[in-house]
Amino acid sequence: MHKKYLKIPYVLAALIFAASMFYTLPYYISKPGMAKELEPIIEVEGGHKEEGSFMLTTVRMGKANIYSYLLAKFSKYQEIYPVENILRKGESEHDYNTKQLHMMESSKTNAIEAAYKKAGIPVEYKYKGVYVMNIVPGMPAEGKLETGDRLMSVDGKNLKSLDELLSRLAAKKAGDSVDLEYVRKGKRHKVNLVLKPFKELPEKAGIGIEPVDDREIIVNPKVNVKTDEIGGPSAGLMFALEIYNQLTKDDLTKGYKIAGTGTLSDGNVGPIGGIEQKIVAADKAGADYFFAPNENDAKDSNYRAAVKTAKDIGTEMVIVPVDTFDEAVAYLENLKPKKGKG
Repeated sequence: MHKKYLKIPYVLAALIFAASMFYTLPYYISKPGMAKELEPIIEVEGGHKEEGSFMLTTVRMGKANIYSYLLAKFSKYQEIYPVENILRKGESEHDYNTKQLHMMESSKTNAIEAAYKKAGIPVEYKYKGVYVMNIVPGMPAEGKLETGDRLMSVDGKNLKSLDELLSRLAAKKAGDSVDLEYVRKGKRHKVNLVLKPFKELPEKAGIGIEPVDDREIIVNPKVNVKTDEIGGPSAGLMFALEIYNQLTKDDLTKGYKIAGTGTLSDGNVGPIGGIEQKIVAADKAGADYFFAPNENDAKDSNYRAAVKTAKDIGTEMVIVPVDTFDEAVAYLENLKPKKGKG
C-alpha cells in the first residue's frame, strides 16, 4: 500500500505535463524550420539538371502551449508573439492560413515571371478574378464573403481587374447596393451588399474587404511547382533562381548548396520575417551560401541581421546581400565552381 502512494506524485506530474501539452496560450511560437531542396519540387519541362542545389528556408509557427512557451523563453532562436500580432481582429486561423497559401501562389507567379523573362522567354496571363485576402469586421462583407473567395463580376459585369472593382465601388455611396458574383470551393454564388462608411474614414463607403488581383501565369516550357502546405511569400527569390537554372544550360549552383530567402516583385527582392531562424535552418542543412535581402543597405536590414546571426552561431556559410534577382544571378555567374565540381 505504501508503494502505491509513492507513485501518486509521479502520476500527477505526468498528468500535469500532458495537460501542459494540450492547453493552448494566447501566443504563437516561431522557431527555425527547414532548408528544403527545390529541384525535387520544381520541374521545368525539359529543364537542365544541377550539381549543387538551391534551397528555400522556412520558419515553423504554431500556437503555444505551456511547455512550448517555457521552452521558447529560454531558447535564443525561438520567438514568442501575442495572438494579436499574428491574427488581425476578427481573423481566424483558417483565414490566416488561406491568406498565407495565396501569398505562396503569388510568390510562385512572380518567380516564374522573373525567371522566364530573364531567360528571354515570353509569359502570358489568365485572369482568375479578384481574390479576397481579408474581411473587415463590422462591415457588410462580414458573414457574407470569406477569405479565399474570388469575385468574378460586379453588378452583372465580369471583372477584368482589381482596379475595375475599386472604380465601380468608388462610384457608389453609403446606402447604395452592389451585386457580386463569386467563386468559393469551385462553386459560383451571388450576394447583394449595401455599402457602409468605414469607421476610420467615415467620408468613404465600401463593403469591407482586402482585395488583390488573382492571375494564372502561362509559360512554355511548362513549369510545375509543388509546395504542398508551405505558405507565405518569402520563397520568391529562391524559386526564381531554381526555375532560371533549369531553363538555362549553365549550372548556376557550381556544385554548392545555396540557400536564401526574400520576396520577389518586378525583379526586386524584399524583406521577410524570421531571418535569424532561417540562418539557423540553412546552417543545419549544410548550406554554403545564403542570399539575404539587403533592403538597399538599410541599418536594420535582413542582411545585417543574417550576418549577426551567422557570426553568433559560428557558421562558415557565406551571407550574400541582394536587392534584385539580377544581382543574385550575377553573383552566381561569377562564382568559381566548387572543388571537384564542374
